[in-house]
Amino acid sequence: MTDVHVVVPKDIDDPARPSGGNTYDRRVCRGLAVLGWAVHEHAVPGRWPRPGEAGRAALARAVRRIPDGAVVLLDGLIASTAPEALVPQARRLRQVVLVHMPLGHRPRDGEGAARACEREVLVAAAAVVTTSAWARRRLEELYALPADRVHVSEPGVDAARLAPGTAAGDALLCVASVTPDKGHDVLLDGLALAKDLSWRCACVGSLVRDPAFAERVRRRARQNGLSGRARFDGPRTGPELERAYAAADLVVLASHAETYGMIVTEALARGLPVLASDVGGVSEALGHGHDGTRPGLLVPPGEPAAVGAALRAWLGDAELRARLRRAARERRASLRGWPATACDVAGVLAGAAR
Repeated sequence: MTDVHVVVPKDIDDPARPSGGNTYDRRVCRGLAVLGWAVHEHAVPGRWPRPGEAGRAALARAVRRIPDGAVVLLDGLIASTAPEALVPQARRLRQVVLVHMPLGHRPRDGEGAARACEREVLVAAAAVVTTSAWARRRLEELYALPADRVHVSEPGVDAARLAPGTAAGDALLCVASVTPDKGHDVLLDGLALAKDLSWRCACVGSLVRDPAFAERVRRRARQNGLSGRARFDGPRTGPELERAYAAADLVVLASHAETYGMIVTEALARGLPVLASDVGGVSEALGHGHDGTRPGLLVPPGEPAAVGAALRAWLGDAELRARLRRAARERRASLRGWPATACDVAGVLAGAAR
């Protein structure tokens, strides 16, 4: 048995704050245990990536307690902002950093300071794992990291029941925390451009990660005349989330930045097409059906008019809906599961241990 120390955010299992990164971390920890690794989890408090001094101090204490020579898997949301706690420890620990989203790429990140911190951590690490080929290229461009130290381990997805869909295709679903990164303001403006058509949109995701932005978005829905048609239901997990997918025809995502887009493959696992911003690794996640048809519609980020036009195309063309649904069901068959993701990460950790 091989030991691995995994450093994750303290809220990793908080049902009120679900995120793709937390899901990835939890599934990898479980998968490593199944593969025979002894997983020692260190949950660090703080509102990462802006934890404050208390969060950084807690991280420093946690890392100092890890024994010399140990293999350490660090969530990049934590690691990339704390070089002062990690770089000195890289001399005695075999650090592997899991980068969910390169810093300096989110709209709110300060490029210079964020990248300087991330560069220090990644250069000192024994290896880097990221979740898409796009992110690997991005990290290599930003920091000139050696290609053999940056590895891709795409997120897995669980098998799921097919969503039946409706003939009209007018049930829209957005699964994302209501934060500026996820572009709910862009989505609402796009929906407003198609409000003469019949549709309804359920927005499922945390309303507490950025409460001020969430309130502005809900106010925007009212101002755009979308009250009752665009709902903000808060986070949903387990059976409640399954019911939301089962009732949907089209998953919509207007993100400004996505390393991969786990919601895309969650939708495809249910045979649901996706309307999404063409950012980061979203096109990788979306993939193609057997004949090369994309199982969804990609639009430029930050352009409500493009969202509105794509929605009009979907709602107005039954043949398009049928074609995209067929491609989504074909893509469903080629999605990879979480055990494959855990195997990829285990391989990187084993390499770092040697």
